[in-house]
Amino acid sequence: MQFSIPKEVQAIGQELQGKKFEAYLVGGCVRDLLLSVEPKDWDIATNAKPEQIQKLFVDSVYENSFGTVGIKTESEDLKLKVIEVTTYRIEGKYTDKRHPDEIKFAKTIEEDLSRRDFTVNAMALAITHNKQRTTHDPQKLSVVSGELLVDPFNGQNDLKRKIIRTVGKPEDRFSEDALRLMRALRFAAQLGFMIEEKTREAIKKEAHLLELIAKERIADELEKLMMTDRAHDGIREMQALGLLKYVLPETEEGVGVGQNKHHVFDVFEHNVRALAYAVEKDFSLELRLASLLHDVGKPKTKRSEGLNSTFYGHQVVGEHIAIKALDRLKFPKKITEKVALLIREHMFVYDPEVVTDAGVRRLIRRVGSENVEDLLKLREADRIGSGVPKAQPYRLRYLKAMIEKVQKDPVHPKMLKIKGDAVMEILKIEPGPRVGKILAVLLEEVLDNPSLNEKDNLKRRVVELGASSEAELSKLADRAKESAQEAQGRIDAEIKKKYFVE
Repeated sequence: MQFSIPKEVQAIGQELQGKKFEAYLVGGCVRDLLLSVEPKDWDIATNAKPEQIQKLFVDSVYENSFGTVGIKTESEDLKLKVIEVTTYRIEGKYTDKRHPDEIKFAKTIEEDLSRRDFTVNAMALAITHNKQRTTHDPQKLSVVSGELLVDPFNGQNDLKRKIIRTVGKPEDRFSEDALRLMRALRFAAQLGFMIEEKTREAIKKEAHLLELIAKERIADELEKLMMTDRAHDGIREMQALGLLKYVLPETEEGVGVGQNKHHVFDVFEHNVRALAYAVEKDFSLELRLASLLHDVGKPKTKRSEGLNSTFYGHQVVGEHIAIKALDRLKFPKKITEKVALLIREHMFVYDPEVVTDAGVRRLIRRVGSENVEDLLKLREADRIGSGVPKAQPYRLRYLKAMIEKVQKDPVHPKMLKIKGDAVMEILKIEPGPRVGKILAVLLEEVLDNPSLNEKDNLKRRVVELGASSEAELSKLADRAKESAQEAQGRIDAEIKKKYFVE
């Protein structure tokens, strides 16, 4: 097996070793190298103290209490611009189940590896081909392509067996940092591994410790899990091992909640299968979250049982549930808003016999042109999660064609070929509600007939509307706003007569 270690990493290792210090690659980068996967980052462990590291590397930063020095390089690769070098360390008790009470510098790489979470992450690889010292236990060494691999917990063997196993007693590792409960599932999903039985049983036993973990840390780990190629399997495992109720209990409410004749699976399995499709298609984080949460409102809106059960309004209820869940986990506001929008609008109608150009324009206006494609992708995930064979039936392809057709049509007052300042100039009036009412009427007329969006026609209508009394104009504006709602209501009513709410 041949390893490709960046020259920037090799240079740091050689500098440390040239000064009689040890230098090993540790953690995830060693695991990835052994799996022939390009590492996402490069971490170096050494017996040099932080102040000694800084003396060797002037362009470095040390602003923490963990013995980690960030060494700046001139690399053009973002992953290599700052390389972290950490002094060997051992950690004290974890009273709060999150942080060690104290950190002490260790003397050997084996001591440093003993504090790590899982065996596949507890290996160290010498950066250069020369053996750095001879004090290792010969039973814990292996030479790979001339490189010295320190593997005191048989991590290499677990890699071959595709197993996630803790370093030492699982309960001790999870008690030290309860986030490791989620990390075990994330690594299993990321690597396609199985969790070793004792480790698995300990996860189930210690799941309650997640309550002690900061929501931001849980959200970060959930995001990493969601972006793996087996995110759906990870969510299923979280539910099976009792973790999901401490992370996204809203999704677990769907377990065992049967649906109607349009669905093969219960609500939870349907949501997970929708996520599986999002993963297969390599959708964004927002779309993966929306796929998992899109029907989270169904348990609270279910009426009756069996093939004729209904879930009216579940998308609106689901929107509020998703917002509450993502806010609790402190996801960025931008992500939460996008997910909420997709959930709220995912029940859009796309039957050719009832969808009109004006209805499509209103859909685009509601969700924003920048979100239309993602909304269609969510509907595909929803369909596949229901057990149907096709993600894009004729009806959905027809809607896509209509969207493309009307994409350039005005769907917002700003897209009218006349603006508020022109209205004020034509009518010689000051800024105020009257301007907005006139624009509302114009927009509704244009939504129904885009050919009316011509300056001369709009100017003429402004003059006509300007001659209306305040009461008449208010009535027209209200009617214009109600018109959009009534049109969508008629469509919803027609579709509910033909289909059960999905």
